Amino acid sequence: MNQTLERWSSRRAFILAVTGAAVGLGNIWRFPYITGENGGAAFLLLYVFFVVLLGLPVMMAEIMIGRAGRRSPMQSLGYLASRAGRNTSWRWLGLFGAFTVFCILSFYSVVSGWSIDFMVSAFRGDFNGQTGPQIGAYFDAFLTNPSRMAFNHTLFLVMTMAVVACGVSKGLERLNNLLMPALYLLLIILAGHAMSMDGFGPALAWLFTPDFSAVTPMVFVHAMGHAFFTLAVGACALMAYGAYMPDHQSLPGAAAAVAVLDVLVALLAGIAIFSVVFTQGMDPAGGPGLVFVTLPVAFADLPMGAFWLGLFFLLLLLATWTSSINLAEPMVSTLVGWGLKRPLAALVVGICVWVVGLLCVASFSTLSDFHVIGKMNFFDLISTIPPEVFLPLGGLMIAIFAAWVMPEQEALRALDAGPNGFRVWRTVVRWVSIPMVVILLISPLFK
Repeated sequence: MNQTLERWSSRRAFILAVTGAAVGLGNIWRFPYITGENGGAAFLLLYVFFVVLLGLPVMMAEIMIGRAGRRSPMQSLGYLASRAGRNTSWRWLGLFGAFTVFCILSFYSVVSGWSIDFMVSAFRGDFNGQTGPQIGAYFDAFLTNPSRMAFNHTLFLVMTMAVVACGVSKGLERLNNLLMPALYLLLIILAGHAMSMDGFGPALAWLFTPDFSAVTPMVFVHAMGHAFFTLAVGACALMAYGAYMPDHQSLPGAAAAVAVLDVLVALLAGIAIFSVVFTQGMDPAGGPGLVFVTLPVAFADLPMGAFWLGLFFLLLLLATWTSSINLAEPMVSTLVGWGLKRPLAALVVGICVWVVGLLCVASFSTLSDFHVIGKMNFFDLISTIPPEVFLPLGGLMIAIFAAWVMPEQEALRALDAGPNGFRVWRTVVRWVSIPMVVILLISPLFK
């Protein structure tokens, strides 16, 4: 097995790349509505708490496996298990991770296609003067138009795989270096604009004044799950990126920087969104339709509302684009590890994801009456099980491998935090993070 030859060119490039993997729908689409549904500030505090004690240690575990192996996820796991004298079947965890991101990218590209369509419609002023029922009907008509949905899904996937096909330095790194600063600039502009709104003060109070009476056991579980989902942990994507990590770079420092940047995106997006919602006197617990129905209604009556709404959907598109590129990388790197040229590997992955994505598209129209499990259609299934079950399960296995299986000296060298830092990390992963992931996995049994 040959070691991975490509490397990120700098510490900054690595941090931007991993941040690009983490920042996406979870921060801008899911965070606002899940925060709204779980009481605001109390949920936010719990989310940050679990980012530190659950997401961050497992993120470090995933990156360090890739850094120690310097191969594709499957090859790194097999190589390190062999070095430890353990069963090399651990390598199949890399294939499980590739399958997980395959499922996630299949629905991710469909939802990301929504942002393309809504961005164009917003800049054209299509939502100006529209009422809630009218925009709701517009959204429903869009979902039930398979050709329009498929076009946006295809366009987004072509954008994604074209970048991955170019490789690490010419593709992923170059785009991350361009788009991540642009994403933060857009966020700052939108949050700055929110400061001029009447709802800015109420939004800050709602986001940062916790009401712990609203906290239930399921709020804990949702905060734990969101911390896991938003950091893109558990699918071996970060393992692939760890293989490209420069030598002599502090992994804990880089991972902490990613966690801070990731949470900052969620906070700025929350401030921008809830300022608009409170200005218009709407319900912050707007559910999954908060971004695609509630926000267009809220922006419709604001000065230059079409411009600001279009800017918001551009922000969402940039976030999902960088995230999708990073989701595709472990699948492509796995095929490259099996001997395929990168452009061909990207084409194979792109076609397979596109086909499954078409099933997601059809779930809202021609396959709307086809239910896979209970009342779940194909889109419901693939957008629920992989993020809520496969990611935590993959994260659990990654944490167990890093803390209990891989050679201690390899782990110590890859973490690059010194003996004391390594002991602290391993203790937290073994006795805090792993039990938390187990709780997250079994929590549906108690609903």
